Amino acid sequence: MALENSKEKNFSDWYAEVVQKSEMADYSSIQGCMVVRENAYGVWEAIQEAFNAMIKAIGHRNALFPLFIPKSLLTKEAEHFAGFTPEVAWVTRGGDTELSEPLAIRPTSETIMYESYAKWIHSHRDLPLLLNQWCTVVRWETKATKPFIRTREVPWQEGHTVHATKEEADAEVMLILGFYKKILEEYLAVPVLIGKKSDGEKFAGALYTTTCEALMPDGKALQSATSHNLGQNFAKAFGIRFKDKDETEQYAWQASWGMSTRVIGAMIMVHGDDKGVVIPPRVAPLKVVIIPIAYSKPEDAKKVAKYCEGIYAKLKAAGISVKLDDRDDKSAGWKYNEWELKGVPLRLEIGLKDIEKDAVMMVRRDTGQKNSVAKEGLEKSVEDELEKMQHQLFEKAKKSRDERISDAKDYGEFKKALEDKKGFVRMSFCDERECEETINKETTATVRLISFDDHKPKHKACGHCGKPAKVTAYFAKSY
Repeated sequence: MALENSKEKNFSDWYAEVVQKSEMADYSSIQGCMVVRENAYGVWEAIQEAFNAMIKAIGHRNALFPLFIPKSLLTKEAEHFAGFTPEVAWVTRGGDTELSEPLAIRPTSETIMYESYAKWIHSHRDLPLLLNQWCTVVRWETKATKPFIRTREVPWQEGHTVHATKEEADAEVMLILGFYKKILEEYLAVPVLIGKKSDGEKFAGALYTTTCEALMPDGKALQSATSHNLGQNFAKAFGIRFKDKDETEQYAWQASWGMSTRVIGAMIMVHGDDKGVVIPPRVAPLKVVIIPIAYSKPEDAKKVAKYCEGIYAKLKAAGISVKLDDRDDKSAGWKYNEWELKGVPLRLEIGLKDIEKDAVMMVRRDTGQKNSVAKEGLEKSVEDELEKMQHQLFEKAKKSRDERISDAKDYGEFKKALEDKKGFVRMSFCDERECEETINKETTATVRLISFDDHKPKHKACGHCGKPAKVTAYFAKSY
């Protein structure tokens, strides 16, 4: 079970190995596709539960639209289609029959959903329309694939909402962006920067795009979730119109937003170590594993087994996800390694000495810290330790991220920071596509976000071209 690769020395190989050995994912015979295994899908279910609670509390509902999209629909919004053309997979035959029109396998659902929206929306009374769907999309990637981070079939959610005004669409965009930040930081313990995408990096067909950007241990940025104001582009292409209170016909304003299982990859990269994955408690499918110490004398083994069963029942009754690993064909040491590999937050080791003290030995997955904890009040002790671990995982990751944010006043400092610290480089920027493209060509870095917080650039001139600076931009190499 032991990992052969080191996270620090060989990050890419470590990631590929840890994903498989920890049973988060497996490779499929279909090139570029992965099997999301139970351990990771349990994390995804926890994310679904948390995010559904957030959006449903403010009136959003879940629906499901077709997987197949006729070519005539996909090409209706020209800029949108141009952005997806290289990634679209097509169905041209059904059984033995050639289709009269090729069908795209859903790369994203704007077009198939908005065809229906145009039929459903007639009046201002039909607005806002607030729908989300959990599904998979297919992007026929040509780049090297990496489990969770870049695959051809992607499990995700996509929200598509319709509003009467730009102000309402703007509010939706920011509200959902805040939800994504909460999921990433408070559930996955992955710190993110939020901001606006440059025009060169925005979603095809959108008025503007906002983003949550995380930083991975290898110094590359990972776009973890996005929220877009689509303006009226799609409304005009699909005829999504409504009559306002004055009976004047208007085109609707739209927003869309999405988050995929890519965030699980971020979690693995940020928190994992050379023992395996580390799953933050709030998304861990299994939070506690109980491991009895084996004894050769039957009476001793029976005493330990009975005590462990009592601890298991106690935690389960408290609503804590717990497993009693009472397999008799594996040593305690083997079990320790296995559950560390799979990232279970807490391990309870129980032997005769613990029983004598009416206690358990509690071991933290992230730090390896051991504490003898009394059986009395164990439920609260476990819950407190899980919350402590959740908080400390985030603080550790945030400290690491912040240490790799550099400031550059000119292009020389920019390139040096990019290579030395391998993280985010903050620079005053002209916000012109040509300038960004030149930087990307020379360094492979892109504008990951334009800061919401730094309203005025620190320097008057763009750090690259010398033209008047308009914004503060965070650059990085990325996945």
